[in-house]
Amino acid sequence: MVSEPGIPTLDQLRVFLTVADVGSFAGAARRLNRATSVISYTVANLEAQLGALLFDRTSTRKPQLTEAGRTVVAEARAVSNGVDNLRAKVRGLLQGLEAEVHLVIDVLTPPARIVDALKAFRLEFPTVALHLHVEALGAVTKLVFDRVAGVGITGPLDTVIDGLERIGVGSIKLIPVAAPDHPLATARYNPPGAGRNHVQLVLTDRSSLTEGRNFGVVSDRTWRLADLGSKHMLLKASIGWGNMPIEMVEEDIAAGRLVALKMPDMNGGFYPLDAIYRTDSPPGPAASWLIARFQSQAGERIERNDSGKSAVRAGRALKRGREDDRRKNSRLRSRGRPA
Repeated sequence: MVSEPGIPTLDQLRVFLTVADVGSFAGAARRLNRATSVISYTVANLEAQLGALLFDRTSTRKPQLTEAGRTVVAEARAVSNGVDNLRAKVRGLLQGLEAEVHLVIDVLTPPARIVDALKAFRLEFPTVALHLHVEALGAVTKLVFDRVAGVGITGPLDTVIDGLERIGVGSIKLIPVAAPDHPLATARYNPPGAGRNHVQLVLTDRSSLTEGRNFGVVSDRTWRLADLGSKHMLLKASIGWGNMPIEMVEEDIAAGRLVALKMPDMNGGFYPLDAIYRTDSPPGPAASWLIARFQSQAGERIERNDSGKSAVRAGRALKRGREDDRRKNSRLRSRGRPA
């Protein structure tokens, strides 16, 4: 009957891993500042406990892992890393660092800003787990108010909610757009109120905080959409027109998939962003760092808006070029020459 393997100590596993990494008992002894005999004795005890030979010490000058040794290396490394992670998390807790952060972000926040903040957060706080929610309008505030999320990045509410702290973290440039074949895009001039005659695609709020309120809605004909991806898709399909963050549509404008509309009474404007949290649950070190990261992005907005303006100009130039080509081809055909 085969006996059950014993339970190795953490020290035995780390000595074993050091020998495997360095390739010799003497090298492991130097790295761990121990006698070579102690290293050899520790590995021998580990082999005795597990009931398996981990190193081949006879066929080569340097110890080579056996098949069993290669299997044990992978498991021992997982155990050692797990203990290191455990110690790092406890160290963070003792220093006041959160074990996890729940963040909710307004869907209009450009993906580049979210990725920038979260990649930097992962590097700065590798032991802190992050839970990300994406919502629209008042739903962001509701998740923070209901304690589902500790920190929110939200747009304007036009109402004051007691118990919530707000910190400005910049803004988003919104512009009205439509597909190139939409009547508002093909018109030479859109008089004030022209948008009322066409379907406007509008984000809807899943919370009751902004129930009955409209933000940037001018049309009597609206389609209410639950997510920004659907709005983007329907805009490119020429279902309607609507406001979009310039950073999300600048490539579409440059490629001619969307057109920045000239509407004297509907120029979009800036959508301010605030970081919010409950005053009775202030953010810890990791969450505070995340808020500061979003604040630092406000200084980058000018450069990104400039690139967006360049994209708008490029899109308009592309449209003008196509119109010139159509007029030129029309003149050639009227003269009986090939276009």
